[in-house]
This record gives sequence, C-alpha cells and structure tokens, in this order.
Amino acid sequence: MLTEKNGPAEVESRDAKASSEVDLLEKMQSAHQLILREIRREIVGQDSVVEQVLTSLFVGGHSIITGVPGLAKTLLIKTVANVLDLKFKRIQFTPDLMPADITGTDIIEEDHTTGRRTLVFVKGPIFANILLADEINRTPPKTQSALLEAMQEYSVTVQGVTYPLEPPFFVLATQNPIELEGTYPLPEAQLDRFMFNILIDYLSEEEEIQVVNATTSYQDIRYERLISGQDILDFQKLVRKIPASESVTRYAVNLARASRPTDRTAPDFIKSWVNYGASLRASQFLILGGKARAVMQGRYNVSVDDVRHLAPPVLRHRLLTNFHAESAQVTADQIIAKLIEAVPAPKSGI
Repeated sequence: MLTEKNGPAEVESRDAKASSEVDLLEKMQSAHQLILREIRREIVGQDSVVEQVLTSLFVGGHSIITGVPGLAKTLLIKTVANVLDLKFKRIQFTPDLMPADITGTDIIEEDHTTGRRTLVFVKGPIFANILLADEINRTPPKTQSALLEAMQEYSVTVQGVTYPLEPPFFVLATQNPIELEGTYPLPEAQLDRFMFNILIDYLSEEEEIQVVNATTSYQDIRYERLISGQDILDFQKLVRKIPASESVTRYAVNLARASRPTDRTAPDFIKSWVNYGASLRASQFLILGGKARAVMQGRYNVSVDDVRHLAPPVLRHRLLTNFHAESAQVTADQIIAKLIEAVPAPKSGI
C-alpha cells in the first residue's frame, strides 16, 4: 500500500527533475552561444582555441595555451573573464617571482588600541575564480609548484593552515614555446593537472587584416555579464550526468593506455619515441571533455569523434618524447595522429 500511495508522487518528482535538467541543458547551450557572441566582439578567428577554453570551463578543468608572443593568448583569457561574472586575477610570472607572491603570506599586524601583535594571513592573487598565470614558464619550477595544491585540491596551505578556494576555480595559463630564451619547462606533475594544452597559431591573412583594422581604430567594447559562478557550477554538474557508452569509455581508456611504452597494447612507434605516456587523468579528461563538447553541439551522448577531436589537447603535454623522436623531429601531435590511427574504434562509433 505504501508503495502504491507514494508511486505517483515519486513519478512526478522524477518528471520534475528530468524537466529541470532539460531546462539546464538548454540554458547551458544558450550560455555557450552567448559567451561565443561576446568573445567574438574582441577575438578574431581561433575557433578551436576558443572552443577548447570553453570546454575546460564547463568541465571545471585548467588549461594552458601555448604559442609565440603576440598571438593574443592573454587577451583571449581576459576576454573570457570579462564575459563571465567571476572574480579575475592575473599573475605575471617572472624569474624573480616567489611562491608567497602567488599564495599569500602571514604578516605581523599590530592592534593600535591594545598594542598587541598578531599574525594575519594576507591572501595572494590565487584567491580568485579565474587565475591568469601569464607566461607561466618564465618562472623557475619552485614558484610554478605553488599552484600544485590549488589546481588539485582547490585549497592553499600556508604555515600549516589550509585555506579553501572559492568555487569555481580555474587556472588559465599561457606559455611560450620552451625553445624561446628565458623559459623553464613545467614539471610533469604540474603539466598533468592541466586538462588541455591548447596550441595557438598565426591567423589567416584575412583575419590578420581584420585584427589590424579593429585594433588601429577606436573601440568601446562593453561586455554583458550574464553567466554567474553558480551557473558555471550547475553546468559542471550537468556535464557529468551526460551518458557515455561503455564502448566509448573503453576506447578513451585504450587510447591513453596505448600511449604508454610499457603497456602491452602500445604500438612499436610509441615504444621507439615515447619515454612516458599519458596518465589516468587523460582518460578522465577525454570523456569529460567529450561530454561538454556533446552538450555544446546539442547532443546528449559522447561519440568516438568527440574523443578523437580532443585527443591532441589532452595528450600532447602528457607524452614525454625521447631522444630518438627529437632527433627524427617527430612531434607529440604527429605521434597522437598515428596513435588515433593505430587504436581501433568501436564499430558503433557511440
């Protein structure tokens, strides 16, 4: 009797929940178009770069954008921050930057009424929703590692006291190619915490002309901030509810496993050119990124094409190539392209 009595109410509750999730899906798709519209007011071209940055935001992952100076890496991240109603901070990474300049530090403060002195923690710029780590590889590894705890645990520990970071929290970093003078390679442990390594390249001739015309004339751009931090958190929860079939998940896992030269499924070229392959995070980010990409394109399931499309930004900073690859001038992207061809996809494709 109890089950029969509560049955209609339970059905109604499930229907209401499903309706709410459909509304949230539509809201996320609308938010995606709104953000793109606002970004397009300042950023010309770079469609794949913008898509990957937004994918990482909707997943809750950190991204690093790699490119030579002058390609608007910093401008892109600042524009994304301007569009979203989030707290934004920027750190210019330099060789003399210290960890305390990022996390904050304890200072001695005197109470003027009692004369008593106490230690007070002064928060650093890392206490923001979006942190722009500008030219992150121009500071030594000691300072780079100040971001490790924040990127994984979403907290900062100073003098044995742990301070939580307010969600949502994203590190969007820029870096110059490591061949440039005055750069330090990021530690592997930190690189692995970035969901994407996004490559940004030169614009086409027509796009470059458009940029020159826009930047050499007067502009008064004012952004509409219609997406809040709570909206972003809701979108992140929604993305994780998007289904991924067992075959697609297995394909993503097989792709990551095949990149490890010690794995029995690794192709010969991986064993010849790669010292260390992708970690477990790569498999997770391939599926999470695929879920976000599916929603952004109006779909409600992850496909093999989503995994393949996201494989380069997810894997390129997780493959540590060896001397043989460098001497043959084989890049990580070329290895990933061969890997996609070598790993068989499920027949259904979804």
